[in-house]
Amino acid sequence: MADREFDIVVYGATGYTGRLVAEHFVREYQGKPGAPKWAIAGRSSARLAEVRSLIGAPADTPLVIADADDPGTLDAMCRRTRVVLTTVGPYQLYGSELVAACAHTGTHYADLCGEPGWMREMIDAHHDQAQASGARIAFSSGFDSIPFDLGVLMLQKEAVARFGKPAPRVRGRVRSMQGTFSGGTAASLAATMKAVARNPRLALLLQSPFALTPGFEGPDQPLGLVPHYEDDLGRWAAPFIMATINVKNVHRTNYLKAFPYGRDFRYDEMMLTSPGDAGKAAANAVAALLKNPFGAKPPAPGEGPTAEERANGHYDVLFVGDMATGERLHYGVRGRYDPGYGSTSRMLAETGMALLASEAPGGIGTPGSILGEALVERLRAHAEITFAPED
Repeated sequence: MADREFDIVVYGATGYTGRLVAEHFVREYQGKPGAPKWAIAGRSSARLAEVRSLIGAPADTPLVIADADDPGTLDAMCRRTRVVLTTVGPYQLYGSELVAACAHTGTHYADLCGEPGWMREMIDAHHDQAQASGARIAFSSGFDSIPFDLGVLMLQKEAVARFGKPAPRVRGRVRSMQGTFSGGTAASLAATMKAVARNPRLALLLQSPFALTPGFEGPDQPLGLVPHYEDDLGRWAAPFIMATINVKNVHRTNYLKAFPYGRDFRYDEMMLTSPGDAGKAAANAVAALLKNPFGAKPPAPGEGPTAEERANGHYDVLFVGDMATGERLHYGVRGRYDPGYGSTSRMLAETGMALLASEAPGGIGTPGSILGEALVERLRAHAEITFAPED
């Protein structure tokens, strides 16, 4: 792949999130030593040229024409680059041909997918070919599921260093979060619900924490669906909307890395509210809200917050490792910027940079299984995300 024209192509750059990904390369790397050779891709050369101007990219930044409805253009794009970063979703509607092209041509790939049914379909269809071609394919390379996937990975590293073994039980707890859901997230959820209506068996896959670990079913998992008070944290816990995808990715990382967390590993995610009756009421309200998380008018794909709103966003996630011998470990992951756009765009861009440097074998994996600590270091240096033990 060393002779390919580009290091990275940002596919979907004319969309809201894709433009933010492209902006990251201008902001972090343009004109600096070690900058990647990159291009932006989409269906319209006129719109791509407009985006290039809006983000302040050099006038000679290449434009690549590619269309999800024309597999030939996707194959041609893949043959020109080492890595494709795609924000063109819902992926179950627009992503299958691109994954196939990457697996076939040995092109590395990362996306923002939170659609586990489609992800399992792609694993079953293309994992073996990606292994053979050397293509490293990383789904869920944004807020779902990088802070959670890598947070568990780093907590387990700390547990082994302190206690000589991984924690058999880890709790992911969102302490605070400010930001908005993306239009792409809403569209993906809607597409998934339609897919379930067409194929009811898909509902069983979506419910399983082990949907992305073919051939392996671990122990019963705490599902995190019922609000409850957590004595050790002194706060109420409510269901967390992203747990459905994050938990599956955490278990896939454990599975692909040959079970460093153990075959008996148990994991769940929830959102913390506050102590007392107010916290209980808030937890119950969150649980009720998740029945219709986007309200009567969900955000449309392409819509997003203002630059000020993105800058004022943040998230703070605590991971609690409970050891079988009674010891307990806390590990924190904190990010600046709103999780759905400002931070997610940085995570996807840095996943692309880490894929360039990786020597991992090919296959369909996770950011944790393919990139691990190398991606943690990139996020610390270029995305203003912190990873640190707390006690």
